[in-house]
Amino acid sequence: MEVLLLGAVAMIAALILSAWLMTFAKWFPLPGVDDFLIDYKTMIRAHIDYALMALFSLGFFGAATSANISLPTIACWCIAIGGFTNPSIFVVAAFDTEFWDKKIWKVFSAVSFMITTVGFVWIGMTFFKYAW
Repeated sequence: MEVLLLGAVAMIAALILSAWLMTFAKWFPLPGVDDFLIDYKTMIRAHIDYALMALFSLGFFGAATSANISLPTIACWCIAIGGFTNPSIFVVAAFDTEFWDKKIWKVFSAVSFMITTVGFVWIGMTFFKYAW
């Protein structure tokens, strides 16, 4: 279950990094940074998604710990991996205007979404079984 904490730390680091990148891109323009960050709105989506996924990870860990529930290790890995890769899709899209036209990113997005879905459903079912 500790992988949820490690994943949350990585997501929080990416959250802070994206905040600094957006700050420099908009309020303290540096030569080249504005050209580097093409789609500011998509970077905001990544920033929010990192925050939400970190909160989910911490929430799942906290709920399981306080209720003395052992979450499946693979489900926790799915949340940690998917929680980081899903927002990363927005990061890549913010830098690449032709992101959605590239097959590799469509495949990456689908795999990331599936991994995340498996983790969320599995952990949800684990909590449901406990509550039932």
